[in-house]
Amino acid sequence: MKKKTNPGLKIICLNRKASFNYFFEDLYEAGIVLKGSEIKSVRKGKVNIADAYAVEKNGEIFLINSHISSYKQASYSNHNPMDERKLLLNKKEINKLIGKMQREGFTLIPTKMYFKKGKAKIEIAVAKGKKQYDKRQSIKRRDWNRDKARYIRKTS
Repeated sequence: MKKKTNPGLKIICLNRKASFNYFFEDLYEAGIVLKGSEIKSVRKGKVNIADAYAVEKNGEIFLINSHISSYKQASYSNHNPMDERKLLLNKKEINKLIGKMQREGFTLIPTKMYFKKGKAKIEIAVAKGKKQYDKRQSIKRRDWNRDKARYIRKTS
């Protein structure tokens, strides 16, 4: 069966490590404030959000530790690749996220970055860290599903 894809979405980067290290509770879509040279690098796909996370500062949410490579043609007006970047959310959503972050063990993790109708968006998840035995169980389930698919393919 063919998967339906949204024609308005163009995925720039995924954080595949996040689903292995965290349980996701909620997903939110946020805009992101970028400079001119940053958006040029994002359009080229020079983005890494694998080690990124979001924090609250003065009632606003900021993305920390995301890496957007510098744009070579930007000369003197280039950006710092590891800058903090403000996320654009409604006040109601920000208050809800702050409340969830203050609960035990929850954090904000970016899961993917994409373009939606020409605007750069980032999907953030309210996540709780997995323990080591949870990770082992995820590996076990993934291996079993792979083996099961092999057995089915051989028998048919």
